[in-house]
Amino acid sequence: MRTEQEMMNMILDVAKSDERIRSVSMEGSRANPAAIKDQYQDYDISYYVTDIEPYFNNPEWVIEHFGNPLIMQMPEAMRWPDGGGHFNYMMIYPDGARLDLTVLPPQKYSSNGEPSVVLLDKDNGTGFLSPLPKPTDTVYHIELPTELYYYSCCNEFWWCLNNVIKGIARDELPYAMNMLNTVVRPELHRMIEWYIGTQHGFDFSVGKDGKYFKRYLSPEIYDEYTATYSDSRYENIWASVYKMCDLFHTLALTVAEHFKFEYRQNEEDGMRTYMKMLKE
Repeated sequence: MRTEQEMMNMILDVAKSDERIRSVSMEGSRANPAAIKDQYQDYDISYYVTDIEPYFNNPEWVIEHFGNPLIMQMPEAMRWPDGGGHFNYMMIYPDGARLDLTVLPPQKYSSNGEPSVVLLDKDNGTGFLSPLPKPTDTVYHIELPTELYYYSCCNEFWWCLNNVIKGIARDELPYAMNMLNTVVRPELHRMIEWYIGTQHGFDFSVGKDGKYFKRYLSPEIYDEYTATYSDSRYENIWASVYKMCDLFHTLALTVAEHFKFEYRQNEEDGMRTYMKMLKE
């Protein structure tokens, strides 16, 4: 795999050789000073150009300047034909490097707080890119819960379990698994984040989709968390649901105690009664 320096040289050489490309910025984990660096990080690059037309849905231009990828995705060409004012090329190369290149028309840079660094600005701050603040990952830090947000998480977790177990009772495996992992699990993840915050503080990120959970949870709790994943056998799905319920209960009580919130045990009891009814 090419080194970071080799990739950056290529990215900047292309921009420097094309007068229409006025500015280059980098977003994502490589711009995040708190992110763990490894060889699997993408290169999230933005080119700010005077005229987007020559770069819009033009994979030949990309291949000519960056090489032939193993696979390419162009989201705007597939589902958003107007491009939304920009065009994105996502590429994985034979050496394993991944480049996500976004080409943007003339516009001032705007940020949602995502870490970003300027790699090249031919106009010295008078064009598309003004000086950016020092990148941080504060936008990804664990969000402090309000009591209403905490209650909403608990209620959503327990309420939506009814869809999971009805899917099991009806032998509707895809529905049951989808509800478990895309509706119920995010609430468990939210509670895990708050629990980690009560143990370690709220001034850091646990990573997208909880990818850093293992760093901050005790081995015992992390083992309980991994047990919430199941194969497709219903008896094992039931076991994972019960593991998920027990873990959520334990963490939710800790979070409630920390913030002096009320945990509504009656809602958990009601759902556990309903679960028992359908299981029997």
